[in-house]
Amino acid sequence: MRLTVYTDYSLRTLMYLGVRGREHLATIQEIADAYQISKNHLMKVTYDLGQHGYIETIRGRGGGIRLALDPEQINIGGVVRKTEEDFHIVECFNPENNLCKISAECRLKFALNEALKAYLAVLDSYTLADVIVSKDILKELFGITQN
Repeated sequence: MRLTVYTDYSLRTLMYLGVRGREHLATIQEIADAYQISKNHLMKVTYDLGQHGYIETIRGRGGGIRLALDPEQINIGGVVRKTEEDFHIVECFNPENNLCKISAECRLKFALNEALKAYLAVLDSYTLADVIVSKDILKELFGITQN
């Protein structure tokens, strides 16, 4: 199973902000530089994360973004569900576009559905706090010098 780049960038943004701490603002450019990814891609990601209530945006001079919730309150499975377009891992998972000839008798889809549920259950067992436990090392990797 593969996550979209959009979900990947969403999770990375939350991780960066979690390491940064809620008391410090970050900029989209700062996050883009830390990961060496496009600022333009992060613009929509951060907007949507704000719409979902994960981050808050402070406008104006000296503004930026930060987590709106404590890292312990941000469930990784929940973020993935909100940022992925769908979970159609095979054609038959999408009833609108399913042209598979064996779909009516195929038992593989049941195994794949069970695997998808297990995948999401594992993600549900983690919070943002769980994935940023090595904050000092992550700060160093991100190039964050402020405590």
